[in-house]
Amino acid sequence: METKNRKKVFIFLFILIAGVVFGGIAGAIFAVTSDFPQIRALETYRPPAVTRIYSADKKVLAELFVEKRDPVLLKDIPCFLKEAIVVTEDRSFYKHSGVDLKGILRAATKDILAGEFVEGASTITQQLAKTLFLTSKKTLLRKIKEAVLAFQLERRYTKDEILQMYLNQVYFGSGAYGVESAARIFFGKPAKDLSLSECALIAAMPKAPSRYSPLINKELALKRRNIVLKQMKDTGIITASACDEALKEPVVAGEQSKKESGAGYFVEYVKGFLEEVIGSARLYKGGLTVYTTLSFKLQKAAEDAVANGLIALEARMKSRGVKDPYPQGALIALDVRTGGILAMVGGRDFSKSPFNRAVSAGRQSGSAFKPVVYAYAIEQGFPQNMMMLDAPIAFKGAKNGKDWTPENFSGKYMGEITLRTALAVSENIPAVRLIEMLGSDSVARFSRNLGIESPLSTDLSLALGTSETTLIELTSAYAVFPNSGERIEPFGATEVHDGNGRIVWQVKPQKRAVMSRAGAAIMTDMLSTVIQEGTGRKARVIERPVAGKTGTTNQYKDALFIGFSPSIATGVWVGRDVNKTLGDLETGSMAALPIWIEFMTQSLADSPFQYFDIPDDVIKVRIDPVTGLRASDNSTHTATALFKKGTEPTQSKIPFFNIQNSKLIPAP
Repeated sequence: METKNRKKVFIFLFILIAGVVFGGIAGAIFAVTSDFPQIRALETYRPPAVTRIYSADKKVLAELFVEKRDPVLLKDIPCFLKEAIVVTEDRSFYKHSGVDLKGILRAATKDILAGEFVEGASTITQQLAKTLFLTSKKTLLRKIKEAVLAFQLERRYTKDEILQMYLNQVYFGSGAYGVESAARIFFGKPAKDLSLSECALIAAMPKAPSRYSPLINKELALKRRNIVLKQMKDTGIITASACDEALKEPVVAGEQSKKESGAGYFVEYVKGFLEEVIGSARLYKGGLTVYTTLSFKLQKAAEDAVANGLIALEARMKSRGVKDPYPQGALIALDVRTGGILAMVGGRDFSKSPFNRAVSAGRQSGSAFKPVVYAYAIEQGFPQNMMMLDAPIAFKGAKNGKDWTPENFSGKYMGEITLRTALAVSENIPAVRLIEMLGSDSVARFSRNLGIESPLSTDLSLALGTSETTLIELTSAYAVFPNSGERIEPFGATEVHDGNGRIVWQVKPQKRAVMSRAGAAIMTDMLSTVIQEGTGRKARVIERPVAGKTGTTNQYKDALFIGFSPSIATGVWVGRDVNKTLGDLETGSMAALPIWIEFMTQSLADSPFQYFDIPDDVIKVRIDPVTGLRASDNSTHTATALFKKGTEPTQSKIPFFNIQNSKLIPAP
């Protein structure tokens, strides 16, 4: 009986001790593995990849990334690179089950003798586990976790799958994650095109990326590469002769691919838009392909034109003694038919001043706003040969309740002139008289229809461009005229594709008619007169159908020229960020128009010759530009002008437009 009891006690104690021991082991394992991520998640895991932004002509404008990574399939990686990585990082890779026990013993001995961690003995699988799930801190607990994760990875994935993940994850230095990014950053080519020598150099870097990068220390990179080449020879991967040939090659690192091409202002504009529509995380980590409207060729022409114009302006300013900040310039070019942005320059140097003056700077537009007033008048039925009085006038209580006496820029007055001539030579008084007739509120509403969204004053000075607008708004408004009266919202991005080529977003152009086709054609004709006979005469050198308008603000603080061909609308602004004078006589014609001419000359050089649209309900008539009457057969001084059918002049009479008896149609 006593023996039986002893057996029971022994069995109980054994079970108790075993339970404690196994419970302790289980608890320790749980403590080590309880915070492990699910290995299964790797099946849907996509590492952060590079998003690339392309111009319309397929040039890379920018690369966006958190980690510069270009995932690539194992089959697209050279055999020499795969074998070099294995021979340098884990020679037993295809033999072990995730952990190299011999390597651990060897490393442990060295660590004990040194009294610290001096050798890691991590396999490629362990390195992948650490990269994906753990920190780089060297602790015993981390090494245990690393080993357990490595076993799990080996159970779930083939060796080639593990190697592919590793080659796309490992850091190679200088911002390169994965072999494809390393190849492009260090040698300016895809991994599939690497030579034996280049493969060895890339394989040499994971050991100490910050030390062995050829962009940081070519001498160390050369020594480390040569070690890898000799290891490849000693293990039979390459022949002795191949090794000798590769050893002779110098380390020639290619230039790092630039993050941005030069279209920095445009890239920032597109980035800001896409962050709103698809989100920052997806934009910077999703490995997307972004297609844009920008023409790389026209962008270069725009940058050159702005730079040349500012150099010439600076020289004039210095000669006149105008001192400190340098003048700034901006240019934006739009595709008339689509609204796509073809070129954008937001300042003289994006790296020094990323503020985009083409889209974000609110400045007075001066006489460049006058076409908006005239366009509304044309829509209301005013013919372009209507006579206006250009003479001194005081408008009672017109400006903040006080009397206002505007003046012409020249200080001179022409008496009775046509609307056509008043716009061409940019006289102020006719424009103010016109807005008084039309109503400044109605003109302001009409301008919003054209695309000017900035807040506008509703006093009579609106006609002279005293309200601040942006260059992109003005240029977009002018684009309505050659586009048959249709307004299209400007845009920069056209499509965004994911890593599999699927479209995840695409533009839906916003288009609507805001003017009659006839009215747009007549305004185009009037703005063509600005170039043929008025303040834009310098642009006649283009010898193509073009139209536009100069703009100059008080004290020569801002100079503008906004104009268009049948296919491209371009706006140019020149000024100073401090809102001070550019110097005497630095008008839109002097400071901005030369930039516009240079850009448009380059833009139209290789394009087919085009004429402006003339709709069926518009007629072209030869007139006397002074009287506005139809020209007789023996007239010597004539010009052609467009009119809506039924409003064209005769040789003896201009159709009379009585504003007081007319019912103006307010702008919607």
